Amino acid sequence: MKKGFTTVALLVLCLAIPAALFAADWPRFLGPDGTGIAPDTGINKDWNQRPPKELWRFAMSDSGCSGPSVAGGRVYIIDHQGEDDVVRALDLSTANEVWKFAYAAPTQEDYGYARATPTIAEGKVYTLGRTGLVYCLDDQTGTEVWHRNIQADFGGQMPGWGYSMSVTVDGDAVVLCPGGPDASVVKLDRNTGETTWAGGGSDVPGYATPVVAEIQGAKQYVVFTNVSVIGVAADTGQLLWRVPWETTVNVATPIVSGDRVFITSGYGHGCAMI
Repeated sequence: MKKGFTTVALLVLCLAIPAALFAADWPRFLGPDGTGIAPDTGINKDWNQRPPKELWRFAMSDSGCSGPSVAGGRVYIIDHQGEDDVVRALDLSTANEVWKFAYAAPTQEDYGYARATPTIAEGKVYTLGRTGLVYCLDDQTGTEVWHRNIQADFGGQMPGWGYSMSVTVDGDAVVLCPGGPDASVVKLDRNTGETTWAGGGSDVPGYATPVVAEIQGAKQYVVFTNVSVIGVAADTGQLLWRVPWETTVNVATPIVSGDRVFITSGYGHGCAMI
């Protein structure tokens, strides 16, 4: 991925905003419902006859894959400077920086640094760095509320290109995938960062964001690991089911439809309905 990708991502986001500017928030990876579908109506689709105007652009120094999230008139994204990851909050209408929060992440560049998109929920920003550092920040001030290192805390095995899944918020909890011994998936208290449970087997993480689902009446987290797709009980962390799926990389977020789960992988591997 070429340097400057993140700058382009921010630019495209602004081009897509309707004239009202403050349209529906996009507070997490794949949007408000995690489906990639925007609830907005009246969007200009004819860019040939009515080309959008550039509102602003903001230069960044990380050529990684972190996407922007939008909530409450601000854009949140993870940058990298020197040996630090930098979480930035920008004013949506002007691109003025409202606050930034830096934390040490002294790793070598490998297709950039950050991969995960920030998650905004009830006044807090949740971020995940490539090496497993999770931060909860106040969305208005950027002040740290809590942080964890899921690799160190759970004996996690970082996948080849680093931790990439975005933080999944489920009510008063956050769900992450350390990939440690009997800690393929963990559930933390959203407000304190304390561990609620660790479970789901011991698979190494894939790169996809966990999905909150109800399948056959059981609330669970559907997770694409490095070697399988699994369903983990939301209340206990028990592994409910597991289907092997070994590929070069498991990146795409699973799609849950009723009691079925659709998965797909690149590099010629194909797809499956489970």
